Amino acid sequence: MTILLKTQVLSSLSKVFADEALSEPLLKKASAFKNETYSFQVAIQSPMLIKSVQVKVRGELEEMTMARTVGLVPSELPWMHDADLHVLRTTPGLYPDPLYSVDDQEGLTLFPEQWRSVWITVSLDGTVKPGVYEIEVGFENAQGEELGSQKLELEVIDADLPEQKLIHTEWFHVDCLAVHYGVEVFSERHWELIDKYIHTAVQHGINMILTPIFTPPLDTAIGAERPTVQLVDVKKSGDTYEFAFDKLKRWVDLCTERGIRFFEFSHLFTQWGAKHAPKIVAVENGEHKKIFGWETDANSDEYRSFLTQFLQELVAFIQANGLEERSYFHNSDEPRMEDMEQYKRISDFTKKHLGDYPIIDALSDYAFYEKGVVERPIPANNHIEPFIENGVKPLWTYYCVSQRKLVSNRFFNMPSARNRIIGMQLYKFEAEGFLHWGYNFWFSQYSKKPINPFLNTDANHSFPSGDAFLVYPGPEGPIESIRMEVFYEALQDLRALQLLETFIGKEQVVALLEEGLEQPLTFSEYPRSMEWLLAKREQVNRSIQQYITN
Repeated sequence: MTILLKTQVLSSLSKVFADEALSEPLLKKASAFKNETYSFQVAIQSPMLIKSVQVKVRGELEEMTMARTVGLVPSELPWMHDADLHVLRTTPGLYPDPLYSVDDQEGLTLFPEQWRSVWITVSLDGTVKPGVYEIEVGFENAQGEELGSQKLELEVIDADLPEQKLIHTEWFHVDCLAVHYGVEVFSERHWELIDKYIHTAVQHGINMILTPIFTPPLDTAIGAERPTVQLVDVKKSGDTYEFAFDKLKRWVDLCTERGIRFFEFSHLFTQWGAKHAPKIVAVENGEHKKIFGWETDANSDEYRSFLTQFLQELVAFIQANGLEERSYFHNSDEPRMEDMEQYKRISDFTKKHLGDYPIIDALSDYAFYEKGVVERPIPANNHIEPFIENGVKPLWTYYCVSQRKLVSNRFFNMPSARNRIIGMQLYKFEAEGFLHWGYNFWFSQYSKKPINPFLNTDANHSFPSGDAFLVYPGPEGPIESIRMEVFYEALQDLRALQLLETFIGKEQVVALLEEGLEQPLTFSEYPRSMEWLLAKREQVNRSIQQYITN
């Protein structure tokens, strides 16, 4: 007897929980541009345990379509007590997130009465002719018998999305790679892994990369250390230093080849106050040793002398490699109001040596900008209003654990529409850049110990699940997440709006976005429903199509 499955096509913005009935509407048709990545889901439920279920994608777009299964991972900390309730759940449990490849030998396992989801990605590469294409997703048992199928009509529109202008960084933690995979830092195996993770990042619109000239002083307990990852080799002879940039050159070449456009050199001072030097190791008298760290006062003559020599050499490296328009610097992450005087002190020093190179730092008090202490602030999206009101350009934003009221974010328990809305917000306010701290942070808070991200999704009970990483460590490289795919959809929305702007102008695009809304779109005021977001994107597509046809 052949068991028939319950199946339903859903948008990429649905989250399918194993223990919850489907409530979202059936998706029947959609549209995408010739060079767009389009994703949707097929939810499936079986009345009994079935193993080795094969997923079959059929249709003319079969060659550029990938099916993955949405895995479930535990969340003990999905929500903080002071967060808003624009979430799907506040309870601990299993949440849909990692996207696993479907093993051709093993296939899918379907569990009795549990809803599961298959994630379908259509990677249009610009070669497909415009028109309507039927994509059929079928499920077969081990004997090849059909258990169920669903179809989606995808219309390919005769236009290409413009190249991404937004500068987008998700901080890449190369020490987490080395520790998780058990490889020596900057060994050949480590470089292989770095390459794979950078490749995946670029495929998802990440075009700037945190570059560890020295071990980044980020999320490190005061007095403690993260594993040494230092791309610049240092030799110390008394008060004089020599620098070798061979590893940095390899990094730059690899990243450039993969499509990275911008380099943000790691912070020159510690987080939360800029009071100390990052960990820096050097060879002195033939011995490898730490020469700076928590014990080093950021204002000390010794560290300033080191930085003076180093920055002069680094700027020469940048110029020799044609990186002048691609290089950004950081002083210190998240300085607070009480740190302003110290931040100004170090900022005045670095500016003297870096001239017009942009220095960007995440901070949230407008006073830092108002008083000229920082020229390129990156405010959090819940503190961005004063920066917008005062016309700060270029405008950047970020979010992390603290942005859990009203604004966009991407924790496990948040609706995917809350993740994706940021594309339209970045468009309206003409943001130049977006920063997030966690591409692959697989340590506990303060980097005290490594964690298994498949079991511990909250940095050891510190940040809501979904804050610390976008990718999981697969055996040979990154396993992507639905949050990563949906954020990339936000970046594609941004590019679609920019394309529409070339036909009707910025003012008309914003009017179209805000049509029928009670209040203008801001970072905290926006329609909460996935239906609105999907319908709005379709409206944008149709408007573009109309102008192309005419």
